[in-house]
Amino acid sequence: QVQLVESGGGLVQAGGSLRLSCVAPGRTFSGYTMGWFRQAPGKEREFVAAISWSGDSTRYADPVKGRFTITRDSAKNTVYLQMNSLKPEDTAVYYCAADGPYPIGIPPSPHAQTYDYWGQGTQVTVSS
Repeated sequence: QVQLVESGGGLVQAGGSLRLSCVAPGRTFSGYTMGWFRQAPGKEREFVAAISWSGDSTRYADPVKGRFTITRDSAKNTVYLQMNSLKPEDTAVYYCAADGPYPIGIPPSPHAQTYDYWGQGTQVTVSS
C-alpha cells in the first residue's frame, strides 16, 4: 500500500502560479509512474500530467500544455506540479496518483484506471 499526500493548493488570482507537491511518507516512488489528475465540481476526474519513474518521459493534457510542468525529485521522494498562468477553469481538486512498479522505459499513462494509489487531493481555486 502506498499512501500519497498532496500539498500546495490554495486560492490564487488568474495569471498566478502555484506548485503542488506529492510525497509518500516512508516509501519510495522508485519504479512508479506518477500522475496528477483533477476534478472540478460536477465534472469527471480528468488527466493533467504524468511522469515516468525515470523522469525522462512526461505527458500533459492539452489544456495545460505550456503552462504546467511535472517533475520529480527522487532524493526527496517528491513529485511536483508547477502551475503557471492559472485560469479560472483550472479550479478543481488536484489528486496525485502512482502507477506501477514498472521497468524502465514504460511511458506514463494518462488513464486514471491504470493508477493504483491515490492521494486525498488538494483544492486549487483560481479567481477571475
